[in-house]
Amino acid sequence: MNTISLGLPLFSAVAATFIVLLVGDFASTFFYHVPQHVWGKLHLRTHHDRRRSYWDHAVLSKDPQVLLDGFLGAVPYIVVAILCARLSVAGAALGLILGQLHVWWRHTTELGWRTPAWGVRLARAFQIVLPEDHDGHHRNPEIEFGDIFRFYDAPARATIAFFRNLDPKRRTAALRRMAAARRRAAAASMAMKRRTVVKQTS
Repeated sequence: MNTISLGLPLFSAVAATFIVLLVGDFASTFFYHVPQHVWGKLHLRTHHDRRRSYWDHAVLSKDPQVLLDGFLGAVPYIVVAILCARLSVAGAALGLILGQLHVWWRHTTELGWRTPAWGVRLARAFQIVLPEDHDGHHRNPEIEFGDIFRFYDAPARATIAFFRNLDPKRRTAALRRMAAARRRAAAASMAMKRRTVVKQTS
């Protein structure tokens, strides 16, 4: 395999890692995630199935459809990593490993994870998706796009809106889903407030 050298091997490895994460997230968002939200059913049926724990679906599940959804979402990262292997095999592999670790981490809110304030500040500075952000996407499939980087959220939503506006039926269905997600979020918020009031008065 011909390799591309950027000087120091460490620099090539860091560059390959960063490219796998940045370009892989872009490709996964716009070539898999966004089309699934507009035309597909597999992703919505598995990733946004509120009847199952998404920790289970993201980490533990052996359901073939869940595994297929995860694999198809990972294919863009794998393709980018193969291309980056010419730059640095170690860097490309590290990019895939960090991407997988982020998959596990961003599904930990169901296990009680709360990002500390310093972690939130750091993540916001680098536009990294936090578990709390991804929890928002599970609760409302119309927000918080991007697997690793939050700056893909706004263009992803704009792309989805553009394609849905071409088809009034899809636009109406999306509006219904958004309204239902808002009602669920409001109900969850009210339930949390009621539990807090009960605890304070007992």
